[in-house]
This record gives sequence, structure tokens and C-alpha cells, in this order.
Amino acid sequence: MGMVLGVLGTLFTGVLWHSWRLAEETRSWAATPAKILSSQVVSEQATPHSSVKYRPVVRYEYQFGGTVFHTSRVRRSEGPKSYREDAEALREEYTPGQALTCWVNPADPSYAVLQHDTRAPLYSIWFPLLFVVGGLRMAWGALRKR
Repeated sequence: MGMVLGVLGTLFTGVLWHSWRLAEETRSWAATPAKILSSQVVSEQATPHSSVKYRPVVRYEYQFGGTVFHTSRVRRSEGPKSYREDAEALREEYTPGQALTCWVNPADPSYAVLQHDTRAPLYSIWFPLLFVVGGLRMAWGALRKR
């Protein structure tokens, strides 16, 4: 049981660490001026019987290395919103004609984001580490008794 807890804790620790590393990566990208071209909310439904989801679509342009790029990526990890109000709130942050900063991946200038992902995975990494330590302690105790 201790080994199972240790392995699962290690797995979840790795997932959180990877998420944090991805969130940190965009913070080292090149800050570049951008301009919002359009901002809207579109509804989507995966199947006729599934619930309607709402996706904010923010189109913007930026120039990097002498080339103009157009994209609609707000964050690295995006997905539809369950509530229209949440999508509208994000859409309202970005009005057409607004000048702002985006972060451009120097290795792939066509990839840019307007917002960095959260650092929360690093703040909660301690929890699965408890399972790693506890699981290894349980396994050590079981092996030591033999």
C-alpha cells in the first residue's frame, strides 16, 4: 500500500510540476506590442444532447522579427466556459483597437499569448508530496519489520 501511495503521489507531483513549468515558460518569452482586432463570444455544442459551452474569441495582431502575425490565443491552456457570463467577462477585457502586450515564443513567433497561466500548481505541489513521503515511510516500515 505504501508503494502504491508513493507512486501515485510521485505521478501527481510530476503533473503539477509540468503544469508549473509550462506556466513559467511564457514569462520568459518576448514581450511584444499587440493590437486587438475583434472580440466576441461564440457558443458551441459538441453533440445535440450536450450542454452549450461558450468560448471567447479574441483576435489580435503583433509584429515580431519584421513579420505581422494574427492569432486568437489568450492563454496557453484554453477551453470553453460553462457560463456565458464568464466568457463575456473575458471578452470585455479586450476591446477592438486596444493596444496591449502579448508574449511571443521566440522559437515559434506564430505562437503568442495575452495572459500567462497561473502558478497555482507549484503552490499546491506539497499535497501529493505528502503521499510520496507517507507512502515511502509506510513501505520502509513494512520492509524493516521483516
